[in-house]
Amino acid sequence: MKSAGLLTVLLCAMTLSAVAQDASDSATKSKIAALEGAWNQAYKSGDTKALDTLLDNAIVLVNDDGSVQSQAEFLASVKPPGTQAGTQEQQVAPESMSVHVFGNTAIATGVFRAKGMEGKKSYVRRERFIDTWIYKDGHWVCVATDATPIRH
Repeated sequence: MKSAGLLTVLLCAMTLSAVAQDASDSATKSKIAALEGAWNQAYKSGDTKALDTLLDNAIVLVNDDGSVQSQAEFLASVKPPGTQAGTQEQQVAPESMSVHVFGNTAIATGVFRAKGMEGKKSYVRRERFIDTWIYKDGHWVCVATDATPIRH
């Protein structure tokens, strides 16, 4: 009888733990989705201060052309709309995104559409992305990102 009671208590504890984990994962997924949106908005508006808080100092950014940038290089390349010669993205809109949580790590994957100007020529591109976020020092930061063009 004692072992049946103990088994019941253990099963209840495990069920409550699983429910709590699902709720925690759901909250994390929502948080990461919001951070992805904040990143897009900060990038479009050239807000390097906001980007600095979202991106870890040691982030590895792999661009759609295969080049790699550090956080400092990326932030130096970001300019407010209308002030940058060369390539200037005017709109970055996610088409789809999913977030997977693994403890203190979250992986966001999806597709976004980028519109902008390259020199005097306009472009529209679709790219698949993967961003890796970690919970560090009390907040989520992106530590790695990759964008790959989707060819039609």
